[in-house]
Amino acid sequence: MAELPDGTLDPNRKFFVPIENNPEVLTHLLHTLGTSPSLTFHDIYSLDPTSGLLDFIPRPVHALILIVPAHVYHPARDGEDSAMQPYAGSGPDEPVLWFRQTIGHACGTMAALHAVANGPARAHVIPGSPLDALLRQAVPLGPKARAALLYESQALETAHASAAALGDSMAPSAREPNGNHFIALVKAGDGKLWELNGGMKGPVCRGALGEGEDALSERALDLGLRPFLKVAEEMGDGEIGYSVVALAEEGTT
Repeated sequence: MAELPDGTLDPNRKFFVPIENNPEVLTHLLHTLGTSPSLTFHDIYSLDPTSGLLDFIPRPVHALILIVPAHVYHPARDGEDSAMQPYAGSGPDEPVLWFRQTIGHACGTMAALHAVANGPARAHVIPGSPLDALLRQAVPLGPKARAALLYESQALETAHASAAALGDSMAPSAREPNGNHFIALVKAGDGKLWELNGGMKGPVCRGALGEGEDALSERALDLGLRPFLKVAEEMGDGEIGYSVVALAEEGTT
């Protein structure tokens, strides 16, 4: 873990400067690593289908990225995570490509990687790019070796640093405590909605989606994002301050 039991940061662990859940920042990150320019992130301003605000999001949506504060995240996920068995999958037959996070404050980058490494978004990775090389190397590896691959990746560290410098607010230092958590919700190639979070013990399947149902469909929201927010509201302490972005292709409807 990046934090020690007393809440202080592990001095022996690598830390990144945290990035914002900001479409410009996350899009820059993926483009720097090597995705086609048409693949971009978009702000979700409302989850209410009657608001009309979802009409402005390109469809299909391949993935959602949610950021929540610690007081929301832990009540909603700690119990489920503690009951899970550590994931040990590897190879091309995995339903999803999942990475365990060992770099401190890198959960935004982890969420972006999970969003692009699975499902239709994977087709937008540029062949021969740093991202393409990273994902190809990761596929045959087990979770521990995959985590080490990311930990040692200079291309990932450079792209993250470039993206972190673009945020709307002043970026904290890599050694400042960070109380936010990122979660990716992805429609994978098996047609199921997967919750991918490098801070948990493994990937979590939230249920099957229909052929025409993307990661922002009503069924996907009912399987993933809404239950999370409901549990967080019931068990958390204080208001839920969260933001959501969607990964989709520009020019689609």
